[in-house]
This record gives sequence, C-alpha cells and structure tokens, in this order.
Amino acid sequence: MYKYKRIFTIVLDSLGIGNAKDAESYGDQGTNTLKHICDQYPQIEVPNLEGLGLGELGDFNGIYKLPGYFGTVGKLNEISNGKDTMTGHYELMGLKVEKPFKTFTETGFPEAFIKEFEEKTGYKTIGNIAASGTEIIDLFGEQQIKNKELIVYTSADSVFQIAAHEKYIGLDELYRCCKIARELLLKDEWKVGRVIARPFIGEKKGEFQRTSNRHDWALEPFDRTVLNILKDNGLDVIAIGKINDIFCGQGVTKAIMTKSNEDGMDKTIALAQTDFTGLAFINLVDFDSLYGHRRDPIGYGKALERFDQQLNDLMYQLNEDDLLIITADHGNDPTFKGSDHTREQVPLILYSKKLKGNQNLGDLDSFATVGATIADNFNCQLPLIGNSILNLL
Repeated sequence: MYKYKRIFTIVLDSLGIGNAKDAESYGDQGTNTLKHICDQYPQIEVPNLEGLGLGELGDFNGIYKLPGYFGTVGKLNEISNGKDTMTGHYELMGLKVEKPFKTFTETGFPEAFIKEFEEKTGYKTIGNIAASGTEIIDLFGEQQIKNKELIVYTSADSVFQIAAHEKYIGLDELYRCCKIARELLLKDEWKVGRVIARPFIGEKKGEFQRTSNRHDWALEPFDRTVLNILKDNGLDVIAIGKINDIFCGQGVTKAIMTKSNEDGMDKTIALAQTDFTGLAFINLVDFDSLYGHRRDPIGYGKALERFDQQLNDLMYQLNEDDLLIITADHGNDPTFKGSDHTREQVPLILYSKKLKGNQNLGDLDSFATVGATIADNFNCQLPLIGNSILNLL
C-alpha cells in the first residue's frame, strides 16, 4: 500500500553543517557546528553515519567520504525566519514561520508581566536575564533555597524558563507556575514560543544539577502540519522526546517521554520491534542543551559517537519496508561566541534496506522536504512548502 510502512525521523537537535546562505543576516557567518566539533575532536568515530554518507556533506575532520556509502544525503536550507527549536521543527513538518517568535534577550521580561506572574503564582522572582541554565542556577540556587523564590530567565530563543529546586519548591509547584506563565504569555505583547520548566537538585553552588524532569509548554502550531494530516488519515504518529511538547500534542497519536539521548534511542529501538504504520518522530535534545549551549565540542563529539553506536542497533531492527531519516532543526556551534543557536544548513540522511543509496542530492529547498516526503509516502496531502523526494528513493 505504501512504499515505506514505517518512517523513523530522528532530529539530532542542533547538528548544523554550516553554509547557510543568510547566516550573515543572523550574525552567524562562519559557523559550522559539525565541522568545528570535528576540528576540536578529530579522533571522532562515527562509522555508521560515515557509512550512510555524512562525509559527503562537508569537510569534517575524522569523518571520511566513502565512495561506496549506502545512504542518500542532501543539505536542507531553512526558509523560515528564525533559528529556534519550534521554527525548525515546524518547517520540517510543513509550516513556514514568517514572523519570528518574540524574544526578550536584551531586556528581560517586562515589569508588568513579572508583576502579574508573581501575583498569580504567589512567588517572588529572581533573575529575569538572558543566561545559561546551569550558570543561573549556580548564581541563584542558594538564594532560592533560602527565600523560596522562582528563578526566571530567557535566552536568544523565544522562551520563558523557570528553574526551581525539586525538593524546596517541588515539581508540582513548578509545573503549576509554568502553566500560569503560559496563559499569561499568550498576550500579543508577551507571546513567546515556549515556557520551560527547569527543575534541579543540589544543596549549594557548584553542586546544583538539572534533572530530566524538564517540561515544555509551547504555543500550538498556527496551522495544520504533516502530523495532523497523517493522524487524520488513520496513521500512527508516535512522538519520542520533546516532539509532543513542541507540537502541543497536535497530530500525535502516542507520546513517549525520554530522559536523555541514550534513553530516546533505546525507546526508538524498542519501538522498531513493534508493529505500527506511520511515523515515529524523535528528538534527541542533549546535543543542543548539554553540549551546544554549554559550548562543549568534545562532549558533543562523544555524544555523537554514542548515538552512532545506538544507530547501528536501530538499523539492525529496521524492516525492508522501513525508511530512516536523520536530520536537525538548526545549528548550535559550540565554538562560536555566546551560547545560542546558529543559522546553518542541516543534514538530510536517508536509509532503507531497499534504498539504492550512494546518491548526493545537494542543496534542497527547505527543511519541509522531510514533511513533504513523508506525506507523499503515505498518499496524503502535501504541505504548502517543501518538495517530496520520494521518487528519488
């Protein structure tokens, strides 16, 4: 009935490959997440990604171009305005973001919002600056324990983040406050893409650690995505990791939460051993949150090596009529100034046991190539942007 019964789409969160044609307009000229990771960690070993053709997509120290690679590869160019998680994922599934989500990077959130947020939650706030999550917890964690205040902060992304100690504030309280923030931040003048709970543990500066109980409250997509189209056609749409949060559950038939990249891959491998028809959509966020934002190219390289090992296990579980798609949602060059995302092309790697492979499709028109190809495979309405490459597979 379909060319591929199951499609596994894995987003390596922030694995850019440079060369964005409009990088200069974002202040990101010269960025290349994967290249600069490999420059800092040239001993990287990713034989499965290498075998799929990753080396075809750039000059990456330690990742070789193999004449007999067995994947199909290309470079995706972003046409939306922005370089954040939601913009990238929306475009992957067929939506073009014309107007960037609001940010409060330079100023912090307005006093009027902070006052209303404090009144509705019953907590005073501290912070309200753009900062790294680990740094701001170190800066204000002891004060929160003493005074029971909420640490609030933002970044270059369109986010309002609340950090709270799991013991002294509690997860239920943190989540309650996030829901209040989400409601308030629907006002046009304050509307941000996501509210994020950032729980942590520890007793003093230098010992605080964020936990895996993060939760995101995103804006609902402003239009129907490929996920909605698949679900409406009776197909499975299984979201693994933060995919369900990003899309507010819209178009998702089953959500599987994860604690880490490794846990996400373990759950994807387990899913591959079950029967379903449709899409498994996976986000591996640690690449971005633990290594890109924290400017840790060595840690990023080692995380890619661990992913590559698990990729081998996943590929072993795939059936003849399965398609694997590996891509990303933006860049986050760990050698670049600051600590935020970078405007880059992202890789497109496709593999199936029946795919002829060994072809480089070059530059492709938008991230929505992914969503269009998925919709085309399942004989569904194609999104308004992106061209399907199903006939090339």
